[in-house]
Amino acid sequence: MKTYVGIDFHKRFSYGTIMTESGTVLKHGRFANHPGAVESFLDGYDGRNCSAVLEATRSWQVMHDWLEDRVGQVTLAHPQKVRAIAEASIKNDKIDSGILAHLLRCNLIPASHVSSPQARVVRRLLRHRTFLVRVRTMTKNRIHDLLDRYPAVRAEWTADNLFSGVGIDWMRQAALPDADREILDSELTLLEHLNGQVSHMEKVLKKVGRSDRRLQRLQTIPGIGPCIGMLVLAEVDSVERFASPAKLHAYAGLIPTTHASGGKVYHGRVVQQCNKYLRWAMVEAVWPAIRKDPQLRVHYDRLARRKSPNTAKIATARRLLTIIYRVLKEQRDYYP
Repeated sequence: MKTYVGIDFHKRFSYGTIMTESGTVLKHGRFANHPGAVESFLDGYDGRNCSAVLEATRSWQVMHDWLEDRVGQVTLAHPQKVRAIAEASIKNDKIDSGILAHLLRCNLIPASHVSSPQARVVRRLLRHRTFLVRVRTMTKNRIHDLLDRYPAVRAEWTADNLFSGVGIDWMRQAALPDADREILDSELTLLEHLNGQVSHMEKVLKKVGRSDRRLQRLQTIPGIGPCIGMLVLAEVDSVERFASPAKLHAYAGLIPTTHASGGKVYHGRVVQQCNKYLRWAMVEAVWPAIRKDPQLRVHYDRLARRKSPNTAKIATARRLLTIIYRVLKEQRDYYP
């Protein structure tokens, strides 16, 4: 007998509902987030004829892997789209798991892509590096803000890179009031620690991506270095799941929102429901790309004059993503 399992996954426990093809509920109940508890809840049901579904919420990978060891098929539901289909006035764990099981048996689950375990490991490493880089940028901005309060002191530094070794030594000796001196010393200590952590993560990632031919192809694209290339590969995973470059643009959030009514079309800001890490990577790659590639520079300058620098930046990021799509799809290097 074919059975369907809906799992409402939480931080410390989950609620499950098991039903038949006709919609008859065979079992429901709460169980602990533990592989033994999952096995106990599904005990007595043939795993080969059992399908399960859970939403792509926080830490979904844990429950997904447990279910994958026990049932024939596990579907990861897109939480935003499921909510649009099954909006309920009364909401609790029992109702949520039941709705998921009903949608699964009716083949109405809007599924999310499930990356391989290896890709998930690389993705976690890359996202940690991205977090460290963002904190480092915040720290540098705070240092700039502090020094800008003292124009006379700031004017003593005439070189370009304030955060070079010489620049940090100068900041250690700069004459500041006692309170701001303590703050600046603390910020510089944090910055040096973050620099060390970022360098360490880059060494780890370099070992991970050393033998990946796809990464070598991506690095032939201007603006795509080892870390950005690995992040793109980890977030895209399999380029074959995107039917066209436009689908990949939408996934990365590099397309504008559109509202059409009464024959009039309005375009707004870029879409917010997207892979924010992939969008960040593509936007970060724009500046080094236009410095290296004359064609991309012409494309950016033309749009910046006609519209705005921000619009030109997003459009150039979108073109870079199209190049990435072609390189991965056709399995070849990039030639300008």
